Amino acid sequence: MGVEVFMAVSLVLLSGFGALFQLLRKVNGWFCEWKVGERRFLLPPGDMGWPLMGNMFHFLRAFKSGNPDSFLSSFVKRFGRTGIYRAFMFGSPTILVTIPETCKQVLMDDSNFVPGWPKATEELIGKKSFLLITPEEHRWLRKVTAAPVNGHEMLSNYLKFIEASVISSLESWAQLGEIEFLTELRRLTFRIIMHIFLSLEGETTMVALEKVYTALNKGIRAMAINFPGFAYYYALKARKTLVAVMQRTIDERKEVRRSRGHESSTLRKDMLDSLMDVQDENGRHLADDEIIDTLIMYLNAGHESSGHITMWATLLLQQNPLAFQKAKEEQEEILRRRPPNQKGLSLQETREMVYLSKVIDETLRVVNISFVVFRQAVNDVMINGYIVPKGWKTQVWLRNVHMDPKVYHEPGTFNPSRWDDYTPKAGSFIPFSAGSRLCPGNDLAKLEISVFLHYFLLDYQLERVNPDCAVNYLPHPRPKDNCLARIQKIRRSP
Repeated sequence: MGVEVFMAVSLVLLSGFGALFQLLRKVNGWFCEWKVGERRFLLPPGDMGWPLMGNMFHFLRAFKSGNPDSFLSSFVKRFGRTGIYRAFMFGSPTILVTIPETCKQVLMDDSNFVPGWPKATEELIGKKSFLLITPEEHRWLRKVTAAPVNGHEMLSNYLKFIEASVISSLESWAQLGEIEFLTELRRLTFRIIMHIFLSLEGETTMVALEKVYTALNKGIRAMAINFPGFAYYYALKARKTLVAVMQRTIDERKEVRRSRGHESSTLRKDMLDSLMDVQDENGRHLADDEIIDTLIMYLNAGHESSGHITMWATLLLQQNPLAFQKAKEEQEEILRRRPPNQKGLSLQETREMVYLSKVIDETLRVVNISFVVFRQAVNDVMINGYIVPKGWKTQVWLRNVHMDPKVYHEPGTFNPSRWDDYTPKAGSFIPFSAGSRLCPGNDLAKLEISVFLHYFLLDYQLERVNPDCAVNYLPHPRPKDNCLARIQKIRRSP
């Protein structure tokens, strides 16, 4: 009898808790939507999750389960493939856009959508960075920084340093035995980007600063909880360290420029020099905090994306022997066509790597280093017959577009040849975002990746210690062991 009573009471309690949770979900949905007034009837389908937490529990569970696509697939199963849903994410009512048509509309419409990044991202990258300044400021600053990053002359200058760094790193790794391949690649790309942007060198300094950037990056997609034990807390400390280092570098650069006077104009310029020289039509120069936030944004994006994509491109090529052989033959052909008096790669040769470019694009599509872009509506906007209310956050789900079987045949399959004679329609291939907010360093990133793969394909192979290692998907996809591996030098074919 006692067991039966216990079971009955337990059943009643469970039913009560279930009813309470459902009630809380409904109350949360009503609370989020009532401010929209009558327009709430035009909101897209979806649910607002739990009070305070919203849909974040389900989001984090999906990305930590090894099946990140299950988060959005649950919306599709419940509400259909509308391409637009409502949710509560990162502390705000949010509209999720998930198919090429809706993503294109949000990314290309600067008059109705502005950056709407979570608080953690805003605080860590900086409120004076590209991510948060007004469209007018963004267009101006992007224009004046484009040439030092992506201009033909500058890329040609960067190429020699990138090439020398790649060659020495691969030779060193081949002597070390087991290495964390991703960790070493991130150090390599960080060293390259610090040289290009700040002319900083020195292995000890680079390793120390790269660790600080790692802590910063872990907090960018985290909840803004400033308390010991949380990623955001340690990321804020990392930002403080980086700001101090950059301020010291700016002060030192100003002193050098003062002491050398006109002579300083004849010296090689890096990104810091370019930012210090910038002035608008009224003669205003950038303040130190504007320069620092711009550099933090560029440096973080530059070494994180390049390092991760290089690792995944290397792994995916090794896992697909036919693609590996085709890419390798292309690099060997480049060597055969090279004039005898030419030493090292030329920028023109990197642009002749047609198949390798497809390998990089396919890696960007499959891996999705940046799975989502954040915007905010500044006006009421209609998308696919639904309203995006003014003030609501909008998430552009790049990952969902790239992994959608209605957009790409067998999207989970790595197939560089899918890009043969194929031009994706607008909104269907957006690894660097799109529109006016397209990543300004994408050409430099592709150059770094191409140079590394060129030398790796010609002379090296990689043997993973844990080939079946699970993958973490936050903040970026990576093997849990950071790709523990051995780099082996091979004899080049005559």
